[in-house]
Amino acid sequence: MSQIDIDNQQTTQSPSLKHINEYPAIDNKKAYKQALKYWQNELLHVQQAYYHQGQRAVIVFEGWDAAGKGGAIRRVTEKLDPRGYQVYPIAAPRDDEQGRHYLYRFFNKLPKQGTLTIFDRSYYGRVLVERIEGYASDAQWQRAYREINEFEQLLLDDNIKVIKLFLHISSDEQLKRFSERLNNPYKRWKLTEEDIRNRNKRTEYEAAIDDMFVKTHTSGAPWSVIVGDHKWFARVEVLKALTKALSKGMQIEPPPINANIVALAEQQLGIKHKRT
Repeated sequence: MSQIDIDNQQTTQSPSLKHINEYPAIDNKKAYKQALKYWQNELLHVQQAYYHQGQRAVIVFEGWDAAGKGGAIRRVTEKLDPRGYQVYPIAAPRDDEQGRHYLYRFFNKLPKQGTLTIFDRSYYGRVLVERIEGYASDAQWQRAYREINEFEQLLLDDNIKVIKLFLHISSDEQLKRFSERLNNPYKRWKLTEEDIRNRNKRTEYEAAIDDMFVKTHTSGAPWSVIVGDHKWFARVEVLKALTKALSKGMQIEPPPINANIVALAEQQLGIKHKRT
């Protein structure tokens, strides 16, 4: 696929951090629990449909440090069948991955038939942390937009749905969460030197994130920004966004019951199928 073809697939209304000035919240715990339960159940039904129909999807989570990606992923997977998904936390490349193309370690993590793959950070590190920290040359990260678009188009052509979520939190909220991690003995491990270094380059990261949106927000694999200053709201919005995106083009209702199973159950177990 040529760069012209990919550019033509890019949508005109990519997200932008500059346009975010509201941070909605769910203030009532009962309302949060009800919404969480509802959307977790809806997502489970979607997962079951993917299994029955042999469909696949790649779900990409990106976002600021301390934006709540881990907490959101836990709520996403909490009620799912563990046999039907795999979560891959992406850190620095291992020794055996060094020297290979950066997309190498994502090819061998693609979902099997009927399953979902969830990336906690992803190949977008090439145009974010590797760009800002100088791990990739200018030529490498600049051509990565084309490479990533082509990679995602390859997945789409193979009938793998691609869903991309970015969890955004304000600078003040990020500082508050860093302070909480520093002062909570059970969360101190979450605050790293890298987090602090990245915080000091927030303006550079904001520019890189907006570039990423503009260059990789396509009709087949668009970005969705989840506003995450309020964790309850963000978790529900993640579940809602995933359920709606995964449901597109899918038959979510359960498949018809197998008549042979009904007959065997009646003959050998003495139980009746209650027809509705």
